[in-house]
Amino acid sequence: TECVSGCVCPEGLFDDGRGGCVEERDCPCTHNNQWYSSGDKITVDCNTCTCQKGVWSCTDHVCYGTCMIYGSGHYITFDGKFYDFDGNCEYVAIQDFCGDKNSSGSFSIITENVPCGTTGVTCSKAIKMFLGKTELKLENKEYKEIQRDVGDDVLYWNRTVGLYLVIEASNGVMLIWDKKTTVFIKLSPDYKGKVCGLCGNFDDKSNNDFTTRSGLQETNALKFGNSWKQSPMCPDVTHEIKPCDMKPHRKSWAEKECSIIQSEVFEICHSKVDPIPFYEACVHDACSCDSGGDCECFCSAVAAYAQECTKAEACVFWRTPDICPMFCDYYN
Repeated sequence: TECVSGCVCPEGLFDDGRGGCVEERDCPCTHNNQWYSSGDKITVDCNTCTCQKGVWSCTDHVCYGTCMIYGSGHYITFDGKFYDFDGNCEYVAIQDFCGDKNSSGSFSIITENVPCGTTGVTCSKAIKMFLGKTELKLENKEYKEIQRDVGDDVLYWNRTVGLYLVIEASNGVMLIWDKKTTVFIKLSPDYKGKVCGLCGNFDDKSNNDFTTRSGLQETNALKFGNSWKQSPMCPDVTHEIKPCDMKPHRKSWAEKECSIIQSEVFEICHSKVDPIPFYEACVHDACSCDSGGDCECFCSAVAAYAQECTKAEACVFWRTPDICPMFCDYYN
């Protein structure tokens, strides 16, 4: 009913959001705050999406899920929930023996946590992987196989890829270990909603990941974590450890070193993967590793963020001769 000051596109053309007017077939799309022209393709998990008339059209493959355990008790579940749990015991990371849904499971992965400093925080020291009647124990940069009397035969393969030892089983379970404190567990989509443990239930909903061993929903990470301990003899974790409060002289060093995660080095990743939980985890680890290995703790924490960035299609070259150098010639 009245004139409004401003610019509009001529009839039949559309505002492209970048100050221009285009035909409908040339409308751009946005993803993670970035603009893509019509016809551009991006990869999201294991699917390819194509920009068509301003709308993404994606393939609908069902993707493998990934759970990450790293540093001093940091967990990212299959459904993307990020939490901390510092317990000094053996815990079920993931298994498919989950109550009455399927009484006979085919695998379980146990993480053994030990103190990694004087503040009481714990790191994963050893991993046990049960595949049918085979038990694999990964510890001290190597693994050994133990044959048990019960269970089925499950085939598996192992190989070394760069820094990582990769164990892949015929039942759709894969474990990737950096031979230190970082573990990635990958599961085929067949396990969606059929697993349990510290890595959650892999049902694409993060709000029910804190399901205890008895099947109850918890909101508290400590109660949830305690329910998955292997031995009732281990003490329960009763409070969250704050190593920077206990070692205030390390706090400023930790914040300065870990600031790389929030710096322009990782700028292309910030809109794709929230850096704040990774930064906080890095400061926590850099404060806590006070009995040697503090650089290793810091490097593992930054590498965890870099790994998530790579998954989100933001490849960052952050290592330098001064910051966590990597001797690629040796690993190649």
